[in-house]
Amino acid sequence: MRILGLDPGLRHTGWGLLDVDGNRLRYVADGRVDSDDKAELAIRLVQLHDGLVEVIRTWTPDEAAVEETFVNKNPTSTLKLGLARGVVLLVPAKAGLRVAEYGANHIKKSVVGAGHADKTQVQHMVRMLLPGTTFQTPDAADALAVAICHAHHRQTSAAIAGIRLQVAR
Repeated sequence: MRILGLDPGLRHTGWGLLDVDGNRLRYVADGRVDSDDKAELAIRLVQLHDGLVEVIRTWTPDEAAVEETFVNKNPTSTLKLGLARGVVLLVPAKAGLRVAEYGANHIKKSVVGAGHADKTQVQHMVRMLLPGTTFQTPDAADALAVAICHAHHRQTSAAIAGIRLQVAR
C-alpha cells in the first residue's frame, strides 16, 4: 500500500510518500509543489493542480491523506488556504484515490504522542519512524507526518467501517 500525505498551502503544498506493509513503514519520496505568489489566484490554483497531478502520475499512490485546515485570524488568508485545500482534495479524488482527512493535533499526537508538539519534534519523529528520510522542506516533513498518521489509523477506520457494515445487515 502506497500512501500520499499532503500538507496544503497556497504558496507551498508539501507531499510525502511511504509504503506500508502491515505495520512496517518505508520512506519512498517527498517534495513540494509551489505556486507563483505573484500570479493571479486562479493561475496559482492551476499550478498546484498540475504539480499534484504530476506527483500522482509519477508515484502512483493507492490512498491519500490531507491535513485539515485550521482557521487563521485573517479571513482572506483562510479563504485562500481553503481554495488551495480544495485543489489538494480534488486532485487525488479525481485520480480515484480514497482521501482521508486529519486535524493537525491528531497528526501530531499520532506521530509524536502529543497534540501540541512543535515542528522540530514532528520532524525528529518523522526521521525516527522513517529511517533514510531526507525530506527536502518542512512542508514535505509535515506531509510525511500526515501519511504516517493515515498509515496508523487506516486499519482501525477500515475495521470500524466493517463492523458498521456487519451490524447494518
